[in-house]
Amino acid sequence: MIAVEVGRVCVKTLGREAGNTCVIVDVLDKNFVVIDGNVKRRRCNLKHLEATDKTVEIEKGASTEEAKMALDTAGLL
Repeated sequence: MIAVEVGRVCVKTLGREAGNTCVIVDVLDKNFVVIDGNVKRRRCNLKHLEATDKTVEIEKGASTEEAKMALDTAGLL
């Protein structure tokens, strides 16, 4: 099982943004995280995400611009 942590790159699996790449910017509890990147910044249930083995270097609570820049630098956007 892949660890859920700030900077973990994920793919949305459910909802209108399904298939889009995002990054975890904050961990709220064992079920919910805040995601940003190629999706609208929002709280998301972990059941709606598929975590990848990739991570990017961002700080907890990073802005939308920082998240998009980190994904772009890693070639994931």
